[in-house]
Amino acid sequence: MLELTIFIIFLALLFDFLNGMNDAANSIATVVSTRVLSPRMAVAWAAFFNFVAAFGFGVHVANTIGKGIVHMEVVSEWMILSALVGAIIWTHFCTHYGLPISVSHALIGGLTGSAIMKAGFGSLVTSGLIKVTIFIFLSPLIGLILGATLMIAVNWIFRRSNLRRVDRLFRVGQLISSAAFSLGHGTNDAQKTMGIIAILLYTGGYLGTEFYVPYWVVLIAHTAIGLGTLMGGWKVIRTMGIKLTHLKPVGGFAAETAGAVVLVGTAIAGIPVSTTHTIAGAIMGVGSTRRISAVRWGIAGKIVWAWVLTIPASAIVGAITYKLISIFL
Repeated sequence: MLELTIFIIFLALLFDFLNGMNDAANSIATVVSTRVLSPRMAVAWAAFFNFVAAFGFGVHVANTIGKGIVHMEVVSEWMILSALVGAIIWTHFCTHYGLPISVSHALIGGLTGSAIMKAGFGSLVTSGLIKVTIFIFLSPLIGLILGATLMIAVNWIFRRSNLRRVDRLFRVGQLISSAAFSLGHGTNDAQKTMGIIAILLYTGGYLGTEFYVPYWVVLIAHTAIGLGTLMGGWKVIRTMGIKLTHLKPVGGFAAETAGAVVLVGTAIAGIPVSTTHTIAGAIMGVGSTRRISAVRWGIAGKIVWAWVLTIPASAIVGAITYKLISIFL
């Protein structure tokens, strides 16, 4: 079964890579739309801080994914394989069509779908799923409120300042805020793949009697998501950075800072949240401070529908994959 374990680890890293491609938009959309950095420079900047996030933020989210979604005694190699297939297919589909989804929720959907197909609804950890479900709604809402609040505060503080000077100041500020958001993205999203690989190793007996996340898993997960971000999902970046609302450097700074606060806070608390939900909420919050119509709510509606469908769609694919595997094996 060692060959199967190695193959599933490779598949998990592929998922992590696709995560980086889709979520590149979250990290760089605002800094590209305000033209503080070119697209290529922006993805390199984000990829670097995605990797740096491997050092110093712990593995609390990885532990939640590994132990807090499905009861560990139910998990098998084939179940994890099915979960990854469900998540990868939905993520690739949405990235291809420029839809910024929650890759985290795609993974959780695939995991729950394959677990239900294998052992029924009793295989799910209810408390963990409730936590995830609550933050589907809370993370964009908190991002929206923080983004709007920061934008209002900055506008008030610099209300008598020269506009060109403010613009120059926040062009530098955006480099810092986009780096902070990329750190938050890396520490939250890479940990989901860590959790999957760690539970795979634990199930296969490679970790002994105690569940933990080996440091080499931390490094390869952050490397994969960093490389995916470096490739960039350009259609998704266009949706998040250009179509959703028009931003200036001060607005980009407010949105990224709000998103970074939410992501780092939830990562420390061990809550797997969507970076997509968070930054989209923050961008909408910043846009709405000018006027409600500044946000293109039609585009926002399509994004929300993609969010709503992510868990059930990836769960269905994960369940079907597990069923097919169980038939042939």
